[in-house]
Amino acid sequence: MKAVVCGAGIAGLTAARCLSRHGWDVVVLERAPGPRTQGYMIDFIGPGYDAAEAMGILPRLRELAYPVEEAGYYDESGRRRAVIRYAAFANPVGGRLLSIMRPDLELTLRESLPGDVDLRFGAEVTDVSDEAGCVQVGTAAGTCYKADLLVGADGVHSTVRGLVFGTENRYFKYLGFHTAAFTFDDPEVQGLVRDRFCLSDSTGAQLGCYGLRDGRIAVFAVHRTPDPTLPDDHAAALRREYRGLGWVAPRVLAACPPGDEVYYDQVAQIVMPRWSSGHVVLVGDAGYAVSLLAGMGASLGIGGAYVLAEQLARAATVPDALKAYERTWRPVITDKQVSARNAARWFLPRSRAELLVRRATLRLFRLPGLDRYLIRLLSGKQTPVVRALAAAPGTAAMPNPGGRSARPRAR
Repeated sequence: MKAVVCGAGIAGLTAARCLSRHGWDVVVLERAPGPRTQGYMIDFIGPGYDAAEAMGILPRLRELAYPVEEAGYYDESGRRRAVIRYAAFANPVGGRLLSIMRPDLELTLRESLPGDVDLRFGAEVTDVSDEAGCVQVGTAAGTCYKADLLVGADGVHSTVRGLVFGTENRYFKYLGFHTAAFTFDDPEVQGLVRDRFCLSDSTGAQLGCYGLRDGRIAVFAVHRTPDPTLPDDHAAALRREYRGLGWVAPRVLAACPPGDEVYYDQVAQIVMPRWSSGHVVLVGDAGYAVSLLAGMGASLGIGGAYVLAEQLARAATVPDALKAYERTWRPVITDKQVSARNAARWFLPRSRAELLVRRATLRLFRLPGLDRYLIRLLSGKQTPVVRALAAAPGTAAMPNPGGRSARPRAR
């Protein structure tokens, strides 16, 4: 059996690795010229953590993770107004939580790809033709791939979704925020941040900083805006929206790199009635983006790709596997999307009153028994789906013979 995976991000790399381990011949098509270096620090938890453990990559992720002690909220004068210890999140899940840069998570997944996965950068998908017995995928370079399955893992603005399921506006749910991320060098800010998240205690717009092991500072930014239109100049937009925050914000904004070096996008969800059509299936943000408000995007990308591959290993046919994937995984996504929408007000207050409510909520994390309740309220319920599949591994029903070597072919 042959699979084409569109997208070499977290969900796509996971799908490629897991399908290859189950005997599929896999080619990964990524339109970017190489691995992306931009991205957030993420809290890696939940089904993605379970899948990483089942895949055997957890030790490497621990090597690359950061020992974050706390997340503190600081006012315009640099006074800490609220704090949450990371133990408050880690303890209720038995310590199964890592803080890791998104590019490092992708690096780990690339390192774990079997050697016969054909990883092709600079390969932009332009055409999809789903026929009776297979799917054909065309690229801008004129290459055509014929496969038994096309996995669309190409993000919230998915090309595969547009070609197969229709225009983005049918599924795109804008949540009222823009977000950005970049890195810069500043020893003074590095000394202030160290092993913790430092977030502005502000309304309408929020900057977050954290120190990286190479001495750089990673920046996370999010602000409210009713207009989903993205600005032409990302750096100028950041300086305009965050200039009044005080404390380290002026140094952060002064160090903002050119716009093409800044990750910038809307905060949105993708809500679809189905994730598959014929021999095409969507995973990760392409099919069910939950938004950064859920704090689970990377975890759900890995978890969903793992579930998809396991269902393909168990089912007698591709259509049966895709039905089982959606039946198993959709309840998880529905819960996380609802939780993300509910968390919007807490995540970035709109008024002084809402800001005070958030401070009070953070103090409740110190009270015994309430930590689990608050984490459930903010991030949704825990799910045993991945662990259940990992505990009862299936036999590949549609395999290709042959062993797997240790490294992928990247072109």
